[in-house]
Amino acid sequence: MESFYARHILPYLVRCACGCGALEGKRAALVPRAAGRVLELGAGGGLNFRFYDPARVERVIGIDPNAKLRAFAEAAPRPPGLRVTLEDASAEALPFAGASFDTVLCTYMLCTVPDAGRALDEAKRVLRPGGRFLFCEHGLAPDAGVRVWQRRVEPVWKKLAGGCHLTRQPRAEIARRFTLTESGCGYLPKAPRLAGWVEWGEALA
Repeated sequence: MESFYARHILPYLVRCACGCGALEGKRAALVPRAAGRVLELGAGGGLNFRFYDPARVERVIGIDPNAKLRAFAEAAPRPPGLRVTLEDASAEALPFAGASFDTVLCTYMLCTVPDAGRALDEAKRVLRPGGRFLFCEHGLAPDAGVRVWQRRVEPVWKKLAGGCHLTRQPRAEIARRFTLTESGCGYLPKAPRLAGWVEWGEALA
């Protein structure tokens, strides 16, 4: 059973942290590239919805296992004409047929899913051949001093931040399963470095 903190406090903290200005800029650059039938992993909060281009997107299906975050997403602003469906599901066990999406979008989600590798395997399974995987994720920094603090803080951080890992390497994990066609990385401005290293880009199934 989920704790009171997980049910009633954590969703608000997640929405607040993931909605900060620095992250919004990354969303605004990435999300409009989604096209066709789109699957959004960890869509709770609906923070990406307003950046989709309805002229390019047939439908967005967002999954999230957290009921409170899905409720936030239902109420999130979105452009007129954008068709969105939200489902209670885990990224590690997607309830969709293989090759059923044109785009999979993943923003600030791989840090919290218990098995990121399994989630990426599932994303590849449901993408059509040549489909696009769009991502923006935070993870292990390149600087040795920052890494030391990430490893020290991570055990407590995970408990407070819903299982969020500071030391995962999202781009490397994605490159093992997809063909990277574009990627970038860097520290978010004004963000603490232990949680501010971000990797983003596009890959093909």
